[in-house]
Amino acid sequence: MFENDGFRTLGRRECLRLLAGVPVGRIVFTRQAMPAVLPVNFSLDADFSVLLRTSATSELAAAIDGVVVAFEADEFDAAAQSGWSVVVTGRASMVTDPSEYERLSRISPLPWVAARDGVFVRIDSEMVTGRQLVRGRTLYGVQAVAAPFPAHGARPASGP
Repeated sequence: MFENDGFRTLGRRECLRLLAGVPVGRIVFTRQAMPAVLPVNFSLDADFSVLLRTSATSELAAAIDGVVVAFEADEFDAAAQSGWSVVVTGRASMVTDPSEYERLSRISPLPWVAARDGVFVRIDSEMVTGRQLVRGRTLYGVQAVAAPFPAHGARPASGP
């Protein structure tokens, strides 16, 4: 990113603060050698690892246990043309310790989809990056003005 490209790089502390303020993110993992993205509700633990719940027998649990994944959350205001995005990259693992599972059961949000065989997945926050969109700035510091899209089926003004 360039100094005036419309984005501001966020430090780790600010990234984690923003991440803690939203309830939904996306986990990015590999499914059958292809990239896959799933929305999930989550929370942050005291060590800033990302916590989510899923079924122990789910495709997600099988695909991510012990591997490096990415987790992304964001918040945007289209009208204000502003927002932020944070990505946590780290190793995912199932929480297997019974006392840790009990502790997380008390402090984590309930899963949106109930599962009898629910497990906690912890994503270590090994790498945390983020950026904030600063409204209307471009690479050259000039106010960006979005050109309106023509109506569907409309022909451009200059053309046949």
